[in-house]
Amino acid sequence: MLVRFKLAALKETQAHEYLVRFALGGLTTVAAGLVADYGGPALGGLMLAFPAIFCASATLIEKHERTKKRSKGLHGARRGKEAAALDAAGAAWGSIAMAAFAVAIYLLATGSPAVCLVRACLIWLAVAVGLFLARRRLRKTTV
Repeated sequence: MLVRFKLAALKETQAHEYLVRFALGGLTTVAAGLVADYGGPALGGLMLAFPAIFCASATLIEKHERTKKRSKGLHGARRGKEAAALDAAGAAWGSIAMAAFAVAIYLLATGSPAVCLVRACLIWLAVAVGLFLARRRLRKTTV
């Protein structure tokens, strides 16, 4: 399964699905705030690193893929699970890039805040693109 950007997917999503994503993302943020109040800012920051939309997006992706296949007379359960798994893998890889960002902020925080932020963003971008390319190259060698 290839990763691609598809604007037509916006038309496939119904309004209540956006509401579910918004609500779950908001609840995750509230939970992070409560954890920060209880356990301190370090623990709260770790909680904020959790992809807030992931919970909703994984289930919605699975449902959309299953519905597409059923409209063509196929069962679609396997395709739905594969699409959700791809989303989960992307979230995991993205979390690694976010961890690199956090480490960069921690290590570079002695100078100017703006310079530190720019450097950390560049490190995040380099790690994210590097992981994407590595996964792509790995996929080509195993196929």
